[in-house]
Amino acid sequence: MTDQKVKNVTSIPIDGFSNLRITSIWTFLMSVQWSEPWLIGLLTFHVVCVFLTVVTCRYYRAQICHFLLMVGLVYSAEYLNELAAMNWRSFSNFQYFDSKGMFISLLLIPLLLNTVIIVCSTIRRQYYRFKKIYSSSLKMSLIRQNRLKTF
Repeated sequence: MTDQKVKNVTSIPIDGFSNLRITSIWTFLMSVQWSEPWLIGLLTFHVVCVFLTVVTCRYYRAQICHFLLMVGLVYSAEYLNELAAMNWRSFSNFQYFDSKGMFISLLLIPLLLNTVIIVCSTIRRQYYRFKKIYSSSLKMSLIRQNRLKTF
């Protein structure tokens, strides 16, 4: 029984940067060297995406294009993970891209949150349009009824 526990403990990966045992998402995030230029660029990309999400709130077509771009990136996450796993030495000091895609999944969470914000914004916009159209149609029907009563 104790041999099995020892075997399980040693099967937990140790990070190459901080020598932490990766047992949770938090320890995984703590083990990432966030000062690498490509990670700084990725964080900048996420900030730009949030900025575009806020700015394009009033521009429906631009927001749809932004939404489709982000959904396309999330959809291609598996391919991007494989590509990054094959070529990580050219842009990174450590191999972050595992076969299960945990790292790329954590990196794409902000894009998913942006898409949820866009969907909620679109639903809200459509609700107010529907409300306006419905109230206009009620006004028109009242006007028609008043015309019929006067004749």
